[in-house]
Amino acid sequence: MDQLYVQRDQPPGVPPLHLTGERTLPDVPEENYWYRRHLAVYEWIAQRVHGRSVVDLACGEGYGSAVLARTAQSVIGVDANPEAFEHARAKYPEIGFERNMIELWRGDVDCVVFLQTIEHIQDPDAMLAHIKELIGPGGVAYVSTPNVLTLAPKGQTRSGNPWHVREYRPGEYRELCERHFANVDLLGLFHARKLRAHQVAIERLGWDQVHQRLGFTKPFYDRFTPAISARDFTLRRAGLDKSLDLLAVLRP
Repeated sequence: MDQLYVQRDQPPGVPPLHLTGERTLPDVPEENYWYRRHLAVYEWIAQRVHGRSVVDLACGEGYGSAVLARTAQSVIGVDANPEAFEHARAKYPEIGFERNMIELWRGDVDCVVFLQTIEHIQDPDAMLAHIKELIGPGGVAYVSTPNVLTLAPKGQTRSGNPWHVREYRPGEYRELCERHFANVDLLGLFHARKLRAHQVAIERLGWDQVHQRLGFTKPFYDRFTPAISARDFTLRRAGLDKSLDLLAVLRP
């Protein structure tokens, strides 16, 4: 990812982060689609963690931890990256952040949020076993990953993302989760509202060829991409093969 993509308009004293492709960031207009795609899941989870003690593992920039803190009893954000850690601590002083390897973190929580990271893990089974131990018998974990069926280019078995160790089809992801948790509820993230209309326009009306032929691709997306919101995504259980991301709600 081009290092010229840097967060804009950060609060005084908060060092902006560069977009590297390893994690998504708010406050980068060109990245808004991916940021809102992640934010939609955080907001959905936040509606379900009232009264919970939550750890947000691999919290990155910290925006998701801040969303969870609106409803949870307590939130700790954990990330190993020194730049992300310092940024999160400065930008969200109301949240407790800890710099640690996610596989090593220990704490008193009953909810783990672990989004868009298990595909980066060398030993996902060990990671899920660790999460199960963290939440205890009455806890819940929310663990998401991209769906390789829609992430990878057509005809390819992998996306080509250099940060990903393993990418999952829905059935493979369910099987992984069921090796560790008795109760696995698997949902898919899909386009909604204007993103769904845009998707239909491309698939059925050839919109991608129209704007290229007429020569206004850049002006269109310069306006369209920053206007995307979290409401332009939705979670549901049906049709997982066509989902963008897979969210597993896990209970022992």
